[in-house]
Amino acid sequence: MASGGSAVPNVDESSLGAPEGVAHECDAERARLPGAGAGRDNPQQVAGAQQKLCAERGDRGSRGRAGSRRVAVAQMTAVGDVEKNYATCKLLVEQAAAAGAALLCLPECFSIIGARDGEAAAVAEPLDGPIMKKYCQLAREFSIWLSLGGFQEAGGPEAGRRFFNTHVLVDDAGKIQAAYRKIHLFDVDVPGGPVLKESNSTLPGSAVVSAVSPVGKLGLTVCYDLRFPELYQRLRFDHDCDVLLIPAAFTQKTGEAHWEILLRARAIECQCYVIAAAQAGRHNERRDSYGHALVVDPWGKVAARCSDPLATGIATVDIDMDLIASTRQRMPVGQHRRLTTYGAFPTG
Repeated sequence: MASGGSAVPNVDESSLGAPEGVAHECDAERARLPGAGAGRDNPQQVAGAQQKLCAERGDRGSRGRAGSRRVAVAQMTAVGDVEKNYATCKLLVEQAAAAGAALLCLPECFSIIGARDGEAAAVAEPLDGPIMKKYCQLAREFSIWLSLGGFQEAGGPEAGRRFFNTHVLVDDAGKIQAAYRKIHLFDVDVPGGPVLKESNSTLPGSAVVSAVSPVGKLGLTVCYDLRFPELYQRLRFDHDCDVLLIPAAFTQKTGEAHWEILLRARAIECQCYVIAAAQAGRHNERRDSYGHALVVDPWGKVAARCSDPLATGIATVDIDMDLIASTRQRMPVGQHRRLTTYGAFPTG
C-alpha cells in the first residue's frame, strides 16, 4: 500500500499552517469491501474480502514481509469472553498479514473487557500462561510482530486480585521481546461519563520500556499514559525511539474531546510516528469506547485511520525512516532543548 510518509517542506515557522489529517489509501479500499458497512457484525466476511483484494493487488497480499516497515493498526470491540476476543484478534492478524504488515498493533484490553467488577481479574495470568501462549503462537503462525496493548498480567500472590495492565511485544517467532506495565492509572470521574478507578483492580508499573523491531525502535505505553508528555520525551530523547505505541480504550467523552489532538501533539513534540490502536463501540451495558484507531506521522499528519471509527478492522501505513530523519533535521528540537535552564522533568 502507499507510503504513509511524505517529504517535509523547508520549514519557516511563520508560514506553517495546521496539518490536515488524511485518510490512508486502505480506507477507501476497505469501504469497497463486501460487508464493510457491517464490519462490527461480520468480521469474517470483511477479512475474506480484504484478503481477496490484497491478492488481486499483486504485491500487497502476496509480497513477503522481509525488510517491510509496514504496520497495521487495529480497532475492535472486546467483550467479556476471552475466546471470542481471541477469534476477533486472529481475524485482524490474518488481515494484517495479508496486507504485508510486519507489525500489528492491537488495543488495550484486547483479551477481555468485563461487564462486572472482578471479571478481568478472574482471568489474569502470568505472561507464560495459556492466554499469552496462544497469541505468541498466532504471531509465529503468521510470521508477524504483535503489539498486545493492555494484557491482564497477574500481579503475584501479594497483589491480591490486582493485576498489571501490561503492553506485551511479541516477535514474529512468537517470543516476547518486551513487556511494559502501565505506569499511569485512570482514576477519573469523567464529566458526563462514567466514574472509573483503575487502581481498584490494577497495579502501577515503574519502568520505561522500549524495544528494537523491524519497523524501528518502539516506545511502549498504554492509554492514559498519553496525557503525560514527560514519558514520551523520555522515550524519544533517552531511548531514541522512532515509533510510539499507544494502545487504548478511551471513553466516548474523553475521546471526542482529546484523543486525536493528544496523539498528534505527542507525534509533533517527539518527531516520531504514533500508532494508536483503539477499542471501539459498546462492550456491555456499562462500557463504550471511542474508537478512531489511527497512525500519526512525525510531522503531525494523520497518515492512516480506520474508515469506520467503530467497526472492527485495520488500517496500514509504511513507516518512512527518511521522513523521521528529515523532520528532526529541519526542526532540530533535540538540539534546542535547554535542560540546564528548566530541568528535564520539572515537578511541583
